[in-house]
Amino acid sequence: MSKAIFIHETGGPEVLKWEDHDPGRPGRGQILVDQAAAGINFIDVYYRTGVYPSAKMPFVLGKEGVGIVAEVGEGVERFQPGDRVAYIGADGSYAERIVIAADLAVAVPDTIDDATAASIMLKGMTAEYLLRRTYPVGPETVLLFHAAAGGVGLIAGQWAKHLGATVIGTAGSAEKCELALANGYDHVINYREDDFVARVAEITDGRKCDVVYDAVGKDTFPGSLDCLRKRGLWASFGHSSGKAPAFEISLLNQKGSLFATRPSIYSYNGTTAELDASAKAVFDIVGSGAVKITIGQTYPLSEAAEAHRDLDARRTVGASVLTV
Repeated sequence: MSKAIFIHETGGPEVLKWEDHDPGRPGRGQILVDQAAAGINFIDVYYRTGVYPSAKMPFVLGKEGVGIVAEVGEGVERFQPGDRVAYIGADGSYAERIVIAADLAVAVPDTIDDATAASIMLKGMTAEYLLRRTYPVGPETVLLFHAAAGGVGLIAGQWAKHLGATVIGTAGSAEKCELALANGYDHVINYREDDFVARVAEITDGRKCDVVYDAVGKDTFPGSLDCLRKRGLWASFGHSSGKAPAFEISLLNQKGSLFATRPSIYSYNGTTAELDASAKAVFDIVGSGAVKITIGQTYPLSEAAEAHRDLDARRTVGASVLTV
């Protein structure tokens, strides 16, 4: 019998329970994966706390992982037993074994190790769609990325710099600011010490930014809007500090005919072709060395609660990974 991290009720890290788990056999279009590692993401916190409701209770937490295909179900031609795969969007990655839809998985090149693969599916493909598709970043782009020292932020900073952009970030400590500066950012603002809106205006000589990428939410609103030039784009893709308050859409007009979007990876990678293209872009940029992955913390799968305590307390730097 394999094991997994179950949730029987929503709440703090203490609700994560290490229990026996039978993933079952793969059905049509599915594969059974012997896991090597699972990624940890803020979306896991949202499900743990009930911000995002689960369709069933109890449930196994987690959305991304990497491992070896142990068995394939009827009709699967995409993979065969022994293939090394990574996936995103399957429920229950905090487990030793998992059955997933084959169409959610991608082949992992030998140049990418297990911990890296587990940490870049969601974070790397989030950076990919934000920088290449939500707002196509290039040499003329001036951008602001909140949580610059987080898992997505560190990837996005390097990638955006590789694309030629002027890259501004925010972080919550001197240590995190230094880390972001070492990962592509031209300027990093310590939001605990400085007014990030005023600093952005100063850094850009009043021009402000073309796009603000914001996964923080409540603590950065409406400041994020005030960092945008006329007709700039606010891309709100998360809310680690809590949801941004509801606002009248006329506010966007008042602040300069701004655009606002709430993108998600599932909308951008909703087809197998989109998933494959996004994963290839991530694997290629990491494999080239242009983007280096910072895995700040690893934990045994059985200690997922401790990982969540660190995540809640913002003690993590870069990506966090659960190892099986």
